[in-house]
Amino acid sequence: MVAILLLAACEDKDAFTTSQSDLLSFSVDTVRIDTVFSNIPSSTRSFWVFNHSSAGIRCSSIRLEKGNQSGFRVNVDGTYLSSASGYQSQDVEIRAGDSIRVYVELTAPRQHANGPQKLEENLLFNLESGAVQKLCLSGWAWDAALWRDVVVTEDSLISSATPIVVQGGIVINKGATLTIASGTTLYFANAAGIQVNGTLKTEGTAARPVILRGDRIDRMFDYLPYDRVSGQWRGIRFGADSKGNELKYTDLHGAFDGIVADSSQVDLEKLHVFASTIHNCQGVGVQLNHCKARIENTQISNTLKSCLEVNGGDVAVNGCTLAQFYPFDTNRGAAIKFRAPLQNLLCQNSLITGYADDVLLGEPGEVFNYQFENCIIRTPEITGEESMRFSNVLFEDPKDTVATGKKHFTRFDIENLVYDFQLDAVSPAIGKGNAATSLPTDRNGRIRDDKPDIGAFERE
Repeated sequence: MVAILLLAACEDKDAFTTSQSDLLSFSVDTVRIDTVFSNIPSSTRSFWVFNHSSAGIRCSSIRLEKGNQSGFRVNVDGTYLSSASGYQSQDVEIRAGDSIRVYVELTAPRQHANGPQKLEENLLFNLESGAVQKLCLSGWAWDAALWRDVVVTEDSLISSATPIVVQGGIVINKGATLTIASGTTLYFANAAGIQVNGTLKTEGTAARPVILRGDRIDRMFDYLPYDRVSGQWRGIRFGADSKGNELKYTDLHGAFDGIVADSSQVDLEKLHVFASTIHNCQGVGVQLNHCKARIENTQISNTLKSCLEVNGGDVAVNGCTLAQFYPFDTNRGAAIKFRAPLQNLLCQNSLITGYADDVLLGEPGEVFNYQFENCIIRTPEITGEESMRFSNVLFEDPKDTVATGKKHFTRFDIENLVYDFQLDAVSPAIGKGNAATSLPTDRNGRIRDDKPDIGAFERE
């Protein structure tokens, strides 16, 4: 009797229905893929196909309705729908109470149109019963110019309203100048960056900045675009022979190291960063190695290592916000780090803060010349002989959780990694800058009044 019952059970489990009332269920009704650049693969999405009926369901075929025309690529339970199989999988069995998983990617063909274009495809489940079920695949494709291993050998201009995706990187040879016009966005692949042996000039404006960022325009999670994740590209490196570089109204974010300037003679200005943003780097924000540089009206924020690292040289910092709130690692660096031999470091009208109780790190030596004027610094109050180096400085008390630290700023969304480092009304930085040394405008091109604010942003 037991053997008969077991045989019956096996027969029920192995039975397949041909009733059109027995249908599959899906974990989603549409597979949505974020915007991708044409000819560049998307990340993978997946969904489950369930059989909740009392008998097995056999799919005579699972296929893409348009074949290979739309750019969607599908793997059904381990079987890739390729050209060899006619972009379909045949005789797929889903037993009673069982499920299979389907993976979807998109490599969109060129759209020959301006702006992102919507793409849709149907994945057809042709059941043995004759019933046909559809699941929609949806995505957006954006045509971009693809550049690979660019070498600039003579003075050149990049000016484009069309996205430019850089793979391999850009190298500017000694003696050549590359200028990037306002409103231009460069999207860098993971291993790509800019190596400057000559000169780089970005000519952004407050209304039309130059944007330098990673090439992932999709999402890591539903709530998190890759654009809010650090370490997406290599950043900019200025070689030993590079000089006369100017970054104006430039938004550089999501890099490994944002900017690294190699050692060079300090009687010639190597780098001027004006009204720019360096944000969310997996290394340093700006590292200046024994060179001459100016950083003005600039936000340097959320870096794994120091936001600003000055390893000797002659450096002037004015009207900047150095905000060390890197979200991905508690072992983050300082907001500003400087070490000897330091010919000169003058920091004026700048807001220097972060999570830690002390975000200022100085490493002295025989030549160690520095001065902070009209700044707010999150560090214990400096006393004794060293206090002469701090003029009209407010030392931020980490116990003040009402107006300092992250409370300086208008938006601090750590769940969605969205930050706005403009000043909130409670910030003590308002009206505390020096009118004689403050710059006439702020990071956004807003005019500073006769009682200027400390930091990169003047509050309206």
